[in-house]
Amino acid sequence: MSPTGQEPCQTRLLRHGAELLHRADPALATLLDAEVRHQAGTLAMVASASAADPSVLAAGGAALSNVTAEGYPGARYHPGAVHFDGVERLAVERAKAAFLAQYANVQPHSCSSANFSVLSSLMPVGGVLLGLDLDAGGHLTHGSPASVTGRHFNAVHYGLCADGRIDYASVAELARAHRPAVIVAGASAYPRMIDFARFRAIADSVGAYLLADISHIAGLVVTGDHPSPIDIAHVTTTSTYKQLGGPRGGLILIGREHRTPGPDGRTTLARLMQQAVFPRSQGTPNPAAIAAKARALDLVTKPEFKETTRRIVENARVLAAAFTASGHRVLTGGTDNHMVLLDVWRRGLTGVVAERALEECGILANRNRIPGDTKPPLVAGGLRLGTNLLAQRGMGPAEMADCARLLDTVLGATTPVDDTSYRLVPEVRAEVRGEVARLCARFPLPFSESVTPETTGARQ
Repeated sequence: MSPTGQEPCQTRLLRHGAELLHRADPALATLLDAEVRHQAGTLAMVASASAADPSVLAAGGAALSNVTAEGYPGARYHPGAVHFDGVERLAVERAKAAFLAQYANVQPHSCSSANFSVLSSLMPVGGVLLGLDLDAGGHLTHGSPASVTGRHFNAVHYGLCADGRIDYASVAELARAHRPAVIVAGASAYPRMIDFARFRAIADSVGAYLLADISHIAGLVVTGDHPSPIDIAHVTTTSTYKQLGGPRGGLILIGREHRTPGPDGRTTLARLMQQAVFPRSQGTPNPAAIAAKARALDLVTKPEFKETTRRIVENARVLAAAFTASGHRVLTGGTDNHMVLLDVWRRGLTGVVAERALEECGILANRNRIPGDTKPPLVAGGLRLGTNLLAQRGMGPAEMADCARLLDTVLGATTPVDDTSYRLVPEVRAEVRGEVARLCARFPLPFSESVTPETTGARQ
């Protein structure tokens, strides 16, 4: 209740909206309710996911969605943005506080759009971009031919050493040979710490800008469980949902380099990033999403989030060790962050077969290409796992042993027919589903204490 004893306007609006949705559009409302129950009863081990706090979800459904306001606080191209200005300023200050940054842009609709904004402001079309190869754990926006970044820029890729870790000597050699305008340090499927200082030294040696993409490890960076690139890289980008428990969206952050001149020798990087997002690559921002970012960025500075990231890292290490003990090949032999990569091809399975068999049993993990993979991306030879959601549920090392056992049981009961189809022992499916349901009931998601989990929604 508000100080006046009345229910706050935003609360009344959300409550009325939910009631109206169920009355006026039961088909949609039923699907949304089913999704809440499904998440409550599913063991989600997708490395690129986290669960948003209910207050974050509420902020994302705010009436701010009705506001149209191009530009930045105090310099909008539309009237009526006084409250949105306050929300965006709050989100910016919270982003700077969480990451110890000097500059933050909270308007990017995703980290992909943030990356493109940064790259297109730091180099011309056809400029040389050096990033981690997709099959080595890089991201599409780091210069993949399938991405606009691989089409607009001349992308060169570095890879991994025989032990599966980044080949920094090769990075330096490629930088000397190709003289990139930008080097990207970051990954979407790399389970080890990234040496941002070493990347910066290589970038400085060839006069390149360093872009750090920390989408997957942003939460660990906030709490100090992974070294921060904020004062090392020229620019840092991240998504806000992978590990920060926020809405779909991105951030651009700069530390001590915020006053460093850009390519024209005059415009500071901070000013350049403002222009890069608006008007160069985006029009109107998403006000409600920025409100949700503001809420999530407040939560990641609390002691409870520090405890969650501690569990994330500990759980991933225990999970990797358990898989190794049961005979699986764990890439790089372990992990330093939230991610565990399995070579399922060595077990006679493809990534898509493993993914689908696990989903039948209420366990979510995604297929992923791995170094030396001969399978196409939609098939793949690897499986990517993460512990973000498991830690948010409050699970610890004992439960990681259970999770590893359940995955090993499912994969051992899966017989491939070809690269994409398989047979799964029905008794195993039923047994594992039951164990998953009991585990999820013991460790509910933050929003699901009063939700009856869905236990029959997995693929038949």
